[in-house]
Amino acid sequence: MTTVKGRPIEEWISEFPDLGPIIHCAPFYWSNPYAVESKKALQGQPLQLEDIQDAEARLKRFAPFISKAYPETENAGGIIESPLKKGDHIKARLETITGQKIPGAFYIKLDSHLPISGSIKARGGIYEVLKHAETLLQEHHLLSEKDDYSKLTEETYRKFFSQYTILVGSTGNLGLSIGVISAKLGFHVIVHMSADAKQWKKDLLRERGVQVVEHPSDYSKAVEQGRKEAENDPKSYFVDDENSTDLFLGYTVAAIRLKKQLEEQAIQVSPEKPLHVYLPCGVGGGPGGVAFGLKVIFGDAVKCYFAEPTHSPCMLIGMMTRLHNEVSVHDFGLDNQTAADGLAVGRASGFVGKVMEPLLEGIYTVSDEQMFRFIAEMVDAEGIHLEPSAVTGLMGPSYVVQNDPEITEEDTHLIWATGGSMVPDKIKEATYQKGVRYKADPDKG
Repeated sequence: MTTVKGRPIEEWISEFPDLGPIIHCAPFYWSNPYAVESKKALQGQPLQLEDIQDAEARLKRFAPFISKAYPETENAGGIIESPLKKGDHIKARLETITGQKIPGAFYIKLDSHLPISGSIKARGGIYEVLKHAETLLQEHHLLSEKDDYSKLTEETYRKFFSQYTILVGSTGNLGLSIGVISAKLGFHVIVHMSADAKQWKKDLLRERGVQVVEHPSDYSKAVEQGRKEAENDPKSYFVDDENSTDLFLGYTVAAIRLKKQLEEQAIQVSPEKPLHVYLPCGVGGGPGGVAFGLKVIFGDAVKCYFAEPTHSPCMLIGMMTRLHNEVSVHDFGLDNQTAADGLAVGRASGFVGKVMEPLLEGIYTVSDEQMFRFIAEMVDAEGIHLEPSAVTGLMGPSYVVQNDPEITEEDTHLIWATGGSMVPDKIKEATYQKGVRYKADPDKG
């Protein structure tokens, strides 16, 4: 008999009946019973508004370097930010597909089109590398916060950074963002990639001079190996996707940026006009950081939901049972196999799960078949190609409307599109065609 923490699975299902459909891979919506008012939930948290503001200030210091190193960011003054786009066409398609009217405005946050690495990981991953670089330079009296950081493009600094190594374990996009920025600065970079990582991401990293180590196992093993290597070398730095507060803080800055964008588009956010945000979730750092930042900025006027694959609902199982990183999806018989490589994570971040437990409104799951169909629907409706991970947000509004009778035309729904612009054209076309087949016959895609 299969047991988890010494208890039969049947006993777990008896205590948490929602586990039944979840461990049978049925798409499911879970309303978080542990959520409390934001003000109460944010008291005593290890991170506060001043930490988010400090992270934003650091990114502004590095803007001259980013602008010079990446000319595509020059018009934005070296600020790495993504557009906020209205999504009326995809909203209409979702209403037709689900048979569920979605009251309120509908927007898409295009982190899929963030400069440099084309995914949400450009926020946390790039921020942590920049902070580490700044710390090293300040320790060696090579940089002052009053300096013009554009000088970091000079060969003197590349030579300095070449003495140091940065390591990370990744299913794909985090490794891509960290590899690209670290190599640009001059660091030696080693990215441990899990079996789920797409070949084109590994190829792109190698083209940029990054050492890629491939693992036949899943994400957790890649992280474990990267962490172990860093421990044995004092000049190595490990970006810990499971536990890093710096990574988390990089994501939180999105809330400050989004507030400005909402104001520019005259989108009001208040308890009477709430903002519902739907975030794809793997280990949890990206969506956790964004959601935490939003709660700090907007309080109870924002409602946050995580989306996970039906075969990899690690945050859902961890948060529901309150065991967080003490359990994995494998413990409950799930295989962690999904086309959504960025979400192919068997064990959630305990740090993020515990921070978000009192703040998150809910978690829902999406099947791979739904993801492929949504890829095609998004292309046809909005002309935007997203990765499988990035379309999981689209199912959220229908679930939320079904479970919350108080949603009105005053509400705003925001889909966080986490990646896709850097996918090679041939792969874009193949995934689109697969999605078209699912549109024609959902059972035979």
